[in-house]
Amino acid sequence: MEFSEGAAEKRSGAGVGFRFLTRRKQVDSNRTGGGHQLAKALSVPQLVVIGVGTTIGAGVYVLVGTAAREHSGPALTISFLIAGIAAALSAFCYAELSSRCPSAGSAYHYSYICVGEGVAWIVGWALILEYTIGGAAVARGISPNLALVFGGKDSLPSFLARVQIPGTDIVVDPFAASLVLIVTILLCMGIKESTFVQGIVTTLNACVLLFVIIAGGYVGFQTGWVGYTVTGGYFPFGVNGVFAGSATVFFAFIGFDSVVSTAEEVKNPQRDLPLGIATALTICCSLYMMVSMVVVGLVPYFALDPDTPISSAFARNDVHWAVYIITSGACLALCSALMGSMLPQPRVLMAMARDGLLPSFFSDVNEHTKVPVKSTIVTGVFAASLTFFMDVSQLAGMVSVGTLLAFTIVAISILILRYAPPSEVPLPSTLQESIDSVSFRHNSQNNGEKAGSSEIICSKHDQDDDISETISKESLDYPLIVKETSKENLNEQARRQKAAWSIAFVCAGVLILTISASYSFLPDSFLRYTACSAGGLFLLAGLFVLYWIGQDDARHSFGHAGGFICPFVPFLPVCCILVNAYLLVNLSAGTWLRVSLWLLLGIIVYLFYGRTRSSLTGVVYVPGVHVDEIYKACRRKEEL
Repeated sequence: MEFSEGAAEKRSGAGVGFRFLTRRKQVDSNRTGGGHQLAKALSVPQLVVIGVGTTIGAGVYVLVGTAAREHSGPALTISFLIAGIAAALSAFCYAELSSRCPSAGSAYHYSYICVGEGVAWIVGWALILEYTIGGAAVARGISPNLALVFGGKDSLPSFLARVQIPGTDIVVDPFAASLVLIVTILLCMGIKESTFVQGIVTTLNACVLLFVIIAGGYVGFQTGWVGYTVTGGYFPFGVNGVFAGSATVFFAFIGFDSVVSTAEEVKNPQRDLPLGIATALTICCSLYMMVSMVVVGLVPYFALDPDTPISSAFARNDVHWAVYIITSGACLALCSALMGSMLPQPRVLMAMARDGLLPSFFSDVNEHTKVPVKSTIVTGVFAASLTFFMDVSQLAGMVSVGTLLAFTIVAISILILRYAPPSEVPLPSTLQESIDSVSFRHNSQNNGEKAGSSEIICSKHDQDDDISETISKESLDYPLIVKETSKENLNEQARRQKAAWSIAFVCAGVLILTISASYSFLPDSFLRYTACSAGGLFLLAGLFVLYWIGQDDARHSFGHAGGFICPFVPFLPVCCILVNAYLLVNLSAGTWLRVSLWLLLGIIVYLFYGRTRSSLTGVVYVPGVHVDEIYKACRRKEEL
């Protein structure tokens, strides 16, 4: 048996100064013996609570009016169905990766394993922004909704009202900031305790939506469903309007990925995580569709109030008392979404700190509550400060960037996992002697079988740069990997290279296609159609080659076995990439400008801190099939 040549060595051969960007960590992080472990306390019901509670925020109480008036009309239900299917594409990808790699960190963790450290840092940094802005935006929305319960903004009790600082334009929200701090304390108490409270709030919110469906259905049958008798029929804006509406309401499904952030705290992640994600998404999509079906039937779509569509629909049918129930439901939805938005961020910070990219302060887990208390307190205080001083409504679009970027990278990770999974494992340099002894033993065995047929490649990452040295078989100072020259392994290397290039072609094609189809900056339609055609050809060519070469057999042993397997690969992940990339490029220029400044700050932090303190600095990459043997050699040495 020989040491096989790994992809990491070939990858490190290009771009001496940027090899650190492609460092990939081990799938099973428990092998490294980390002492920061979270409590295994969650099962399917708790995961469903987290998913439904985070996803069904107050957006459904607003998006129904906007999407129906401007895009879908009475066909809003179909728009929600299409958006749910689009969200399910990402959910399938998350389900497989979370069951294979059940550790904290969500998309950051998966991209670090499959893509590389540089992309993982960008994803993690974007998720930090998403959860911070998202939590603050949700909290700032509670006071206006409470004002509707009390009869108007001026009727709010003084302890709930916003206050303008004299002499400035700053309007502070003490109640919202206090609520953020309360949620922070609740999260510090433990995952079971916080999930229990979120379950109560989510159940009450679901009851309000069921009330809307049942009571609204009764009113609809009494009035004859006037909303479905309007001029223009069921599709007043045509099929294009239905798809435009689905793009609008797609963001109502953002939040199910919070389930994945708790992967390390799930008792049986291979079974429970896919079930939790699927059940939560199904419940959300069903509630959305039934609510939209009722609301657009009660009132003509053009008469819906864009700010309070559901409550105004009941008010127009003389059911004024229902307004208080519906508004209370919106407040409950915001509270549940606040808890769901603040839950993942400390775990993302903890995962990044475990990998050395952030200070170890964030990776500390409280020995009593088994949660990252320090990270939770820091993020809670920061979110409360942002909520208190800033009106973050203009920054809310930045939340979408982190989510859509994570969805895209997760789909790309599925393609990498299936067609070119990482074949090497990073081991600490302290195991160099064990690595050398195992390598020497295999080399000695191979000398009698293949004289002069192989050479040794030693690949090592150190703190300053990565060194790749090719030495002859006779020079065995630091042997790591023997290059196999058999026809079978050469064919496998060629297949993996084709797969990597095909995935790159798919990504390039998607980028060209979505940009040229979304923006009208090209001088004439001919160039625009030419660019779209080129992007489509790139995409189809990469997709065809992936389908033709087949998936890598190593995928069966990648990560934890026995979990969910994403179907229809490579077509489903490619569709997921296409949908999310299209939504990304259609975000406003102002949103991209603000996000770019944040990402630029993140790059600076990474280059001056994370790059040199990464846990992968100084590691030695070895073929995964020999890891157990190396660890056994190390244990034998310690016993002696």
